[in-house]
Amino acid sequence: MNRRGFLAGVGAAALTSGAGCASLGTARNVDGDVGMTATAFRPATFTVAVGDDVVWYNNSVRAHSVTAYEKSLSDGADFFCTGDFDTEAAAREAWDGMRGAIDSGETYRHTFEVPGTYDYFCIPHEQGGMVGQIVVEG
Repeated sequence: MNRRGFLAGVGAAALTSGAGCASLGTARNVDGDVGMTATAFRPATFTVAVGDDVVWYNNSVRAHSVTAYEKSLSDGADFFCTGDFDTEAAAREAWDGMRGAIDSGETYRHTFEVPGTYDYFCIPHEQGGMVGQIVVEG
């Protein structure tokens, strides 16, 4: 095989393999503040100012939830979760039917109006350590 033929073959193979990876990465690359891997929120702790929105985005292939631990809510703060349930218990119960799920490529947004530290979790992956924290500074 001559050098030119070899280089053309290697270049084509690299382009083909790179194109596949690029298209998979682009399909799962959603803008937001907190991403979701298979079993973690990234970053695990995120700091915002009062009145800011936080956008969670699912860039993994698994369905996830964002559910506040009610006990961590500051006085006067609204409970937050995907599916817009009123309580942590209601969100947990609804998960049996996969209600409140964020599928791959979807986002969830919440505005934080009260300063404090808010702990939250993913219902199906909580036991695996998928927990996060939002710090809202006044």
